[in-house]
Amino acid sequence: MSFYSVDNPNEKRQPMYTISKLAKEASVGVETIRFYERKDLLEQPIKPMTGYRQYTEQALSRVLFIKRAQYLGFTLTEISSLLALSASNCNDVQHLAERKLAVIEDKLKDLHSLKESLVLLVSECKINLSDKDCPIIQSLQP
Repeated sequence: MSFYSVDNPNEKRQPMYTISKLAKEASVGVETIRFYERKDLLEQPIKPMTGYRQYTEQALSRVLFIKRAQYLGFTLTEISSLLALSASNCNDVQHLAERKLAVIEDKLKDLHSLKESLVLLVSECKINLSDKDCPIIQSLQP
């Protein structure tokens, strides 16, 4: 259950979350929330004199944004740039995404090459008649 802001009765009521509720809603751990705060990706609310810090719906949106960006392969540094660029020109964001895409394409080429090497080594193992001389072990030795 979320708490609601009631500072001004005329304002639309906004859900408020404790850190544990925020973490649960975002499917992350409490330490992840604290880590994002330390990295200045998420603003830590002011602690009231009594009770717990209350996070807003915007904080939940921010954590979900970070998680989706990580899923796309962006580092926390790159996510920080994305957040800074969010009010900027879409062209700037596009350039950052294009650089990330180039890195991913390079990694895919490397992974494909690794796969080909392992397929070859496994096939050599299958036709190997010696239990003592393993082609995979031999390929790893200097």
